[in-house]
Amino acid sequence: MKNFYDAIRVEIIIQGTVQGVGFRPFVYRLANQLGITGTIVNTDQGVVIEAEGKKESLQEFTSLLSSAAPPLARISSLQQHPQQTLKGFTEFSILQSICTAGSKTIIPPDIALCSDCLQDILDSKNRRFAYPFTNCTNCGPRFTIVESIPYDRPGTSMSHFPLCSACKEEYEDPENRRFHAQPNACADCGPGLSWHDNPGTRITVPSPLGETAQALEQGKLVALRGLGGFHLAVDAGSEQAIKRLRQRKGRKSKPLAVMAANLDEAAKICHLSTEAISLLSGPEHPIVLLARKKGQLAENLTPGINEIGVMLPYTPLHQLLFQQEDCPQTLVMTSGNMSGAPIFTANDAAVAGLSEIADYFLLHNREIVTRIDDSVARITPRGPQLLRRARGYVPSATHLPHSLPPILACGGGLKSTFCLTRDQDAFLSQHIGDLFNLESLDFYKESIYHFKRLLQVEPEAVVCDLHPDYLSSHYARDLGLPLYTVQHHHAHAAAVLVEHGIQEKVLALVLDGSGLGDDNTVWGGEILEADCFSYRRIGSLSHLLLPGGDAAAQAPWRMGLSLLHHVLGSQGLANFRLPQGLQGVEEKKRLALYQMMAQGFNCPLTSSCGRLFDGIAALLGICLEADYEGQAAMELESLARRAKGKRPLQELLDNCRWKPESCLVNNRLVLQQAGLIRQVLDQLAERTDPADIALDFHLCLIQSLYFCLRQLAEETGIRKIVLTGGCMQNSLLLEGLFILLKQEDFTVYTGENIPVNDGGISLGQAIIGGLRHVSGSTHEGH
Repeated sequence: MKNFYDAIRVEIIIQGTVQGVGFRPFVYRLANQLGITGTIVNTDQGVVIEAEGKKESLQEFTSLLSSAAPPLARISSLQQHPQQTLKGFTEFSILQSICTAGSKTIIPPDIALCSDCLQDILDSKNRRFAYPFTNCTNCGPRFTIVESIPYDRPGTSMSHFPLCSACKEEYEDPENRRFHAQPNACADCGPGLSWHDNPGTRITVPSPLGETAQALEQGKLVALRGLGGFHLAVDAGSEQAIKRLRQRKGRKSKPLAVMAANLDEAAKICHLSTEAISLLSGPEHPIVLLARKKGQLAENLTPGINEIGVMLPYTPLHQLLFQQEDCPQTLVMTSGNMSGAPIFTANDAAVAGLSEIADYFLLHNREIVTRIDDSVARITPRGPQLLRRARGYVPSATHLPHSLPPILACGGGLKSTFCLTRDQDAFLSQHIGDLFNLESLDFYKESIYHFKRLLQVEPEAVVCDLHPDYLSSHYARDLGLPLYTVQHHHAHAAAVLVEHGIQEKVLALVLDGSGLGDDNTVWGGEILEADCFSYRRIGSLSHLLLPGGDAAAQAPWRMGLSLLHHVLGSQGLANFRLPQGLQGVEEKKRLALYQMMAQGFNCPLTSSCGRLFDGIAALLGICLEADYEGQAAMELESLARRAKGKRPLQELLDNCRWKPESCLVNNRLVLQQAGLIRQVLDQLAERTDPADIALDFHLCLIQSLYFCLRQLAEETGIRKIVLTGGCMQNSLLLEGLFILLKQEDFTVYTGENIPVNDGGISLGQAIIGGLRHVSGSTHEGH
């Protein structure tokens, strides 16, 4: 027992992700080891510790709170307040959580099944053997089940499942890894599974998982209720089962992700690096895009694409399904929704909505409070890069360089997210999807409401995209708050600046499909001199016609004809023999488009790099009609990779002798696209292999963009470069730019934990709009 007269008392307030991650039992054990007495309590201001002990012990205690914290804990702030008097604590105890107004807590993301819990469900002598809802403080549902803060069981959807005596004993024992694990349960007191036929009638069976495995082995489609919503599952090795899934869901050719039973199975279907294994097996368990191995699985999983999205089982339900004798060891796991709508979460709604797709339903009775999709990532030479930020990552905070008042940033139209700020933290939402229908808008609104409630934040200003017709922009205007509009590509750049903590001006190369420019044209191939407050457009791609406006994004053949019009003109195009790839377009459609372009009718100007990729893909005959966003560009990249083979990209770039053409237009460096287009046409005329043409196009575009960046860097003296926008998901393009810029000693940044696509722009909007709100500026500086 400590000498009372040598003791001092200190209050410690810790903020960050410290609830629901085993932090309190860790502190309890640490205090007992060091002979410290006092209390620890969860509050909506964070974790508050009162500690009494010798000065040296308290110093070690405070140091270890950060350095030895549980792996899932994220400490953003640790404050110490020495106290004048002692309270004479005789032990260290954990108090009941306290809830007041103005929360500063952060709810942790959902975490994949840990190795200890996996052992529990596979051990026939363990009381949780084969229990599909096993979890502990190191894994399991968090964000998807929480209804209110503090994060305690009564504030989750587990409140409907009273603990049995054995689970309660674990829950109350600070030495147990299930101490205050809010979803803690077992087969005697927790959620359970049920098996249902196509109309939704429950079928009484000894093993719902066994029935699921048999149905999948027979080529049936099963809708499974999972962690953050429903998946549609089929055997990934069955061409016929996948064909039925595509027909029923109306998903003609969009790549389908798969779940492999384990790393050994994953290694059979794709090329695994050490980095990929680490990402697949990490606590987040995202879908990881990896190069496919030929001859494995069904060919119609990823038509025209040489990558496949792979994930490993991340819930005990998944693990136990793969343990069933009949279960195929690789399954398609695609979102359980109607195309374009959010994933289903509730049993009744899923049965009603998916009954024309699924043959059977595997349901459970633990309610999903917040729907969330699987995250998607890829491996780059710099480490993992998130392309879709959702399960496993949300609602983790991003640190801001400035403290801001509560701001709501509403995002864009495609791959929508929103962002809420609280002091120096920004909370980027989960992936909402394309905000083009009422179902998605309802999901968007309910998610904003839920975030505001959990974060105890009420925005005092709102930010939206410059485009007035996005549903997110309408929503922002209807709130009646001070409104700030932010140019789309500036928001892209600012998101990267926030992620990397950059406050000075950079050169931002922003390449994507579209975003309304401040000149009312459609931008998408931009070089901005930018910081988090203002921007100046100093470079761009030259203008192309966008025949039919937004319709061109769904019909790449339109952009193919636009590229021909760009280099030949209306008269030249009329007498030009079309490339074979475009001869499949109906003559009636072609003639109508020729007339539109000749008259300039419904043909807005665009500098979009995304539409350039679409047009080149159409000229090569790869993709004339797009079944999903980005299809033409993805298939063009895959074709280029086929030609590249194992040759180093550095070597190919060194051998590329392309001379880009540019000119000044209103003090803006404009990269002329005509030369790139003519080269493709010349190669087609010479009957060059389309794969070689695709690769040459990538190399010449990379060289051209690098040339512009280097010239503008010389003029501005700026040496920091940001690469962002949806086109930077093209790894050939991104890595080629990194190679050329790095060899010239530029410092180069891109999105890593924040998506470079439109899933990240709400973060950029939040910092730009927030700084304008604080400064009293009503207009975006440019």
